[in-house]
Amino acid sequence: MQAQSSLSPLGVKQSTLVAAAGEYYVLARLSLLGKIAAQAPRGVPNADIVVSSVEGDRLCAVQVKARQGKGGDGGWHMSKKHEGIGAPQLFYAFVDFGDLLDPRPQTYILPSAIVSNVIRTMHVAWLATPGQNGRQHNDTDFRRFMPDYSLNCGERAKPYDKGWLEEYREAWQLLP
Repeated sequence: MQAQSSLSPLGVKQSTLVAAAGEYYVLARLSLLGKIAAQAPRGVPNADIVVSSVEGDRLCAVQVKARQGKGGDGGWHMSKKHEGIGAPQLFYAFVDFGDLLDPRPQTYILPSAIVSNVIRTMHVAWLATPGQNGRQHNDTDFRRFMPDYSLNCGERAKPYDKGWLEEYREAWQLLP
């Protein structure tokens, strides 16, 4: 049974509402930037949004990951499958809604090839980093996309330690 705190007043999981808010936020930003953007049909495996230039000569897809005030590492949930997704016209929009006291979302736009490399590289580094009491970490399908991997991987985090993600903050210009 779901814990009551993870449900909205309407009985919907909070994570579902945050995910939807992330998609709508990215759609709004893209529209304001002069792009033609629409939600991909439900069930499309790697894209939440399809984007086109007004002329129709540049197309891309965007997968949105959204978070709100959860997780001390400031990261987003990912899975093993994201290690192998690196299409040239696929991008990620990582939306951080922060907490309720700061209503300005931060968005990081990255090409999928970079995301897949970071996820793969840092998972290997995490597995090689001793865990609690020096024990080896167990491999699972769970991954984290984080702005500072030094929290989990120490020296193995380079070049993905504190500040590495900043060049992608509000980098909407990366979208064709």
